[in-house]
Amino acid sequence: MTTKFIAHSNKQLWLAAIKPPMYSVAIIPIWTGTAIAFAQTQIIHGAVFSTFLMAAISILAWMNLSNDVFDAETGIDQNKHHSVVNLTGNKPLVFWLGNLFLGVGVLGVLAIAWWQQDPTVVELVLLCCVLGYSYQGPPFRFGYQGLGEIICFICFGPLAVAAAYYSQTAAWSSTGLAASLIIGITTSLILFCSHFHQVEDDLAAGKRSPIVRLGTATAAQLLPWLGGSIYVLTGLFVGLGIFPFWTLLTFASLPFALKLSRYVGEYHNQPEKVSNCKFIAVALHFWSGLLLGLGFVLAGI
Repeated sequence: MTTKFIAHSNKQLWLAAIKPPMYSVAIIPIWTGTAIAFAQTQIIHGAVFSTFLMAAISILAWMNLSNDVFDAETGIDQNKHHSVVNLTGNKPLVFWLGNLFLGVGVLGVLAIAWWQQDPTVVELVLLCCVLGYSYQGPPFRFGYQGLGEIICFICFGPLAVAAAYYSQTAAWSSTGLAASLIIGITTSLILFCSHFHQVEDDLAAGKRSPIVRLGTATAAQLLPWLGGSIYVLTGLFVGLGIFPFWTLLTFASLPFALKLSRYVGEYHNQPEKVSNCKFIAVALHFWSGLLLGLGFVLAGI
């Protein structure tokens, strides 16, 4: 019985370390940019789309693994039992495994550039990688200065959506830029929410996350405004004719935004409970992004 419990516990820790739901962060920008390209051209290059998805997931795996390594160096993850470094006890292995995923991701993007005979997508993705490294990597560690959400917004919003659109059309899109604001906000919300339960660890490591700077109560009061902004922007862009009418499907994800605001509002100062809020933020990001892209696809059809 004890052996089964330990095995189950280890399985749960590994699932928490790998964070399967978080990979929607890589998928949704590629889906959205591709959906907008289809709406405007009625053409989709399936090989490019699938290759880009694989590359984006691989690069996100690199970011997650390298962040575990860099956090292990500062000691901020000493109480984080589901850190991959803590689970394996082998920091060099995790570091090089992360680099392997980075190499796979870059190869995928290089393949797209070769198909297009255009290096633009590679340049956009490499910029994402540089910014992603600067989040936790030395000597920058911008995440420790509270800049992580801004970096997250840029990488998984404007840059990723633009790269996905360009991979399909070899062109730029103002509609894609508008959509990327929404994707960037919901992605940053995931990171924002992930700090509510680790204020003490962040303070001990000198990490000045937005939650540390604002306090959990003030940060919780901001959530309804941040979550609500994606629906305000969607309605505004539809009203201005930038988005097609079908993108109002995004409003079907509103229950997740309401649930997130209520949950954090109630438990913001209870780390053991509020730690789950990031998964509500992931659900909000996934469903709002999926429905936004579906709106463009339906408009294209």
